Amino acid sequence: MLARLQTLPREARDTLFLLAVIAWVLLPQVSELPWWCSALAAGMLLWRGRLAFSARALPGRWWLLGLLVISVGATLLTHRTLLGRDAGVTLIVILLALKTLELRAKRDAFVVFFLSFFTMLTNFFYSQSLLTAFSMLVALLGLLTALVNAHMPVGKPPLLQAAKTAGWMALLGAPVMVLLFVLFPRLAPLWGVPSDAMTGRSGLSATMQVGTIASLALDSSIAMRIAFEGRPPPQRELYFRGPVLSSFDGREWRPSSSSRFPSRYKLPDNLSVLGEALRYEVTLEPTSRPWLFVMDAAAESPSLPSGYRTRMNSDLQWLTDRPITDLIRYQVKSHPVFRHGPDKREVGLQEFVELPSGFNPRTLALAAELRTDPRYARAGTPALVQAAMDRLRTGGYTYTLEPGVYGANTADEFWFDRKEGFCEHIASAFVVLMRAMDIPARIVTGYQGGETNSVDGFWVLRQSDAHAWTEVWQAGQGWVRVDPTSAVSPGRTGAFQRLAAPQGVVGQAFGNFSPTLAAQLRATWEAVNNRWNQWILNYTQGKQLELLKDIGFESPSWEDLAYVLIGVVVLVSLAGAAWTLWDRTQHDPWLRLLGRARRRLGKAGLASHAATSPRQLAQQVMQRYGSEGQALHDWLLQLEVQRYAAALAGGTPPRLAPLKKQYNQLSWPG
Repeated sequence: MLARLQTLPREARDTLFLLAVIAWVLLPQVSELPWWCSALAAGMLLWRGRLAFSARALPGRWWLLGLLVISVGATLLTHRTLLGRDAGVTLIVILLALKTLELRAKRDAFVVFFLSFFTMLTNFFYSQSLLTAFSMLVALLGLLTALVNAHMPVGKPPLLQAAKTAGWMALLGAPVMVLLFVLFPRLAPLWGVPSDAMTGRSGLSATMQVGTIASLALDSSIAMRIAFEGRPPPQRELYFRGPVLSSFDGREWRPSSSSRFPSRYKLPDNLSVLGEALRYEVTLEPTSRPWLFVMDAAAESPSLPSGYRTRMNSDLQWLTDRPITDLIRYQVKSHPVFRHGPDKREVGLQEFVELPSGFNPRTLALAAELRTDPRYARAGTPALVQAAMDRLRTGGYTYTLEPGVYGANTADEFWFDRKEGFCEHIASAFVVLMRAMDIPARIVTGYQGGETNSVDGFWVLRQSDAHAWTEVWQAGQGWVRVDPTSAVSPGRTGAFQRLAAPQGVVGQAFGNFSPTLAAQLRATWEAVNNRWNQWILNYTQGKQLELLKDIGFESPSWEDLAYVLIGVVVLVSLAGAAWTLWDRTQHDPWLRLLGRARRRLGKAGLASHAATSPRQLAQQVMQRYGSEGQALHDWLLQLEVQRYAAALAGGTPPRLAPLKKQYNQLSWPG
């Protein structure tokens, strides 16, 4: 096969190289494209490669038209539209693959090149990770190599030569790209809204359906990174608040403010913070949700990039005015010691003791039993909460990711039958029991725990750290956090038994071979990704203005940024012009004078080339013009003497300036 490739004509070789580069461009999008699109594009690229390899004719226009109609119809059926990000990318991929089947002339090749460049950019609609950027850099160099190769003269120049030229082009263009990245105004993206694919995986959702998932797959992808000012709190105290769920229909928990379960009452917030604040910075991955995760309790709005507006709802959850579709970074000031909620029993608290009728009869009976127990009847809410926690701690309950599918009475099954589940089962069963004892309670979701990256020192929370805990209302204290999972499995909220996502075969084998090295490599890779996020993806409009402050602007604006960009462009242009003038003075003045004479004679009909010497030109002048060209003949011979004769004789060569003056006084033919 290799020998056959070496004997292929240049057109076939270049076509196969271009097809390989296109395949590399399309490969990262396979998981985002419809299956038929990936299969059809791969089939067309393989078809075109076989035609090039075997030197067969390309398909006719009817074939291409038929494939185009099928592709457009399939796109319309899949996406229900031909507009938008996903449908547009699908069409671009199909059009690129189709265009390779009519790759006949250089004009067709240029269309394929620029379609490939555009398709390469669409990869960033779905991912802007460091790995994606590196793979697209390789694709860029491949496309530039193919483009340079298409402009090279006839013959069969090696691809390595074109690759070197492409590399130099990329290096020369890099400073311009860096300048535009730093100074060009940062505009919000037009596309790039990630889809919500958290069903059946660890992570957060706006609702919580208890018992419908038989097993939970741990997702080790990073949810957010935290940089604490000073020493971070203990791991067991790291609760990052998300949606609060208080409306229950027997299977699904929803926020009290949802359209399906609208809140009928307005409870006072009564938020009061005490003690010293904990300051930290959050780098949040895109969620397609308006949620800002902060530790309880943040009385002041998190400091977000410009363009976002924030508000805190009555459940202490901070929200933005639009879904977070890009990586953002914000500063927070939280007070671990706080009080929240009404001090006395109010009518509005009735919403947090409501339960759907006809569900969990055994849990209701257990609640009645605890309420009438002399040990708890007079002790009040704290004692009843402690009784439920003691039951979880000593009753043989276990924390598992594979509890199976629960029936209609999820709380009954947990308390009396299965006695196992993950945090949503435990929190839901606990709140049902509390409400059955007429104790206001609700579920809080968010993230808990995390770990420190040993390389860069950032605290990392993953999707596998998504958690559900509860809040119980107590007179005189308001809402108090109670985490029933800590009673079942203390390691879930501590530092010694945290669950880890299962690894692949290669990762597991490598981890078994050297667990320490595997952990260190993972921490290093995540630290590098974090730097990419902090320096590149999180280079926001605010950072541009901060850069102007560092330069010396007191109150920078977009006008100042435009002035700086224009000034830099002008300076770079002047520097380029100065370098051009300097470079011209560095060229051999003798060669420039000879070139002027050669061009002048060429206009008169005396053809010559770069290797023609002044003596040969003088002979041509005498042959063409005879005595009329004697002065020009003598000048050309003097020019040759100035260059060579003096050096051979070891003397001082005559000056070139008189010859330049004579050049302007000569009578030139034509």
